[in-house]
Amino acid sequence: MSVKRLAVLGHPVAHSRSPAMHNAALEALAKQGLEGEWIYEKPFNVLPEELESKVKEMAEGEFVGANVTIPHKEAALLLADIKSPEAEVIGAANTLSFENGTIHADNTDAGAVIDALRDLPASPKGVRALVLGSGGAARAVIWALAEEGAVVYVDGVDLWNRNQARARATYDELSRHVELGGAPVESPRQESYGIIVNTTSVGLHGEDPSEHLPIDPSKLGGHVVVDLAYGDRPTKLIEAAKEAGATVVDGIDILVRQGARSLKLWTGHEPPLDVMESAAREGLSR
Repeated sequence: MSVKRLAVLGHPVAHSRSPAMHNAALEALAKQGLEGEWIYEKPFNVLPEELESKVKEMAEGEFVGANVTIPHKEAALLLADIKSPEAEVIGAANTLSFENGTIHADNTDAGAVIDALRDLPASPKGVRALVLGSGGAARAVIWALAEEGAVVYVDGVDLWNRNQARARATYDELSRHVELGGAPVESPRQESYGIIVNTTSVGLHGEDPSEHLPIDPSKLGGHVVVDLAYGDRPTKLIEAAKEAGATVVDGIDILVRQGARSLKLWTGHEPPLDVMESAAREGLSR
């Protein structure tokens, strides 16, 4: 019986906690009756110009699927033969599934954000949301907040990006599919927002958010702050937001939930979130 292989593709990607998280979940699922031998490989560091050949090689081999992270989410969608409605509207894929050489694309980032907000002690109500960034992850977050606004009671979504032309293009494109109720903003006033979501890579290498993002982390008390970036320790944005009294959702929270959704697509089984989170956080600095 051949091994059913999984992996994550990104650049950079050495920091990824996906292998530890998924392998722990696969071990738990095996005890619950998951058939076959499954393994989540070490991260594949793939340059943009190598993505197409790598994905096609995986689809033709023993791989069942792959997670896709920065900077490949939008390019991964273009390689797919079959696209989920969510991935197609969002314009990005973070989950690929392979079957007889066919490439299926899904987006589990969007659902992960909503799952994380649903799990907060108290849902934010009647607030405006600010999304920082305009890449594949940002597109998923914007779509999720708009499409599932009734769940978290978001009253409009604004978008900021250092490149204002890109912010406008992203916003205009998504506006054709969902009612966003906001606008691209050049100089957002953070006191106007109840939810602030960082989808940029700021923080991945310890950058100071006050130098790269249009917010003052020391004045985030009362906000819900979501940071998709994560590394060996909490990002400076998450640390500052906690100190200011904000409710925080860190990159591991999102990673676990999007990973669980991906794993369910591949295996058909409901993954154990507690096992995945424990493995994802093991060894990280607090």
